[in-house]
Amino acid sequence: MNEVFYPDEKLYRAIYPPEIAPLYWKRDGSISYTAFIDPNGLSVDRGDYREDSEVRSEMSRRLTGSIVKFYVRTCNEIGAYARYLPSKHDQYHSEVHGSKENIVLSKHQCFYLARRVVKV
Repeated sequence: MNEVFYPDEKLYRAIYPPEIAPLYWKRDGSISYTAFIDPNGLSVDRGDYREDSEVRSEMSRRLTGSIVKFYVRTCNEIGAYARYLPSKHDQYHSEVHGSKENIVLSKHQCFYLARRVVKV
């Protein structure tokens, strides 16, 4: 795996369930923009063209909550920047930053992602 992200690559994020983090969810059951606010950069796993079921299974072993996905092209549409930052425990770990200069996503970027994610 290299540091290049292609527009058609998927990114996955685990979002705590409403019982743990109710502010991440709207009353209608959809995901709130607050699920994408992270002062340290939005933590995601890159798909690396794996099947959704494989990613969901692997992430569910390590993380709690619903797994959602979106495409790198969605980041490109809002000027966000995907960075490959593997960790000792997760070779797919990456982050989405607001831009190359700013780690934090803007409120607009968070709203945009919340409207486009799909549960896996």
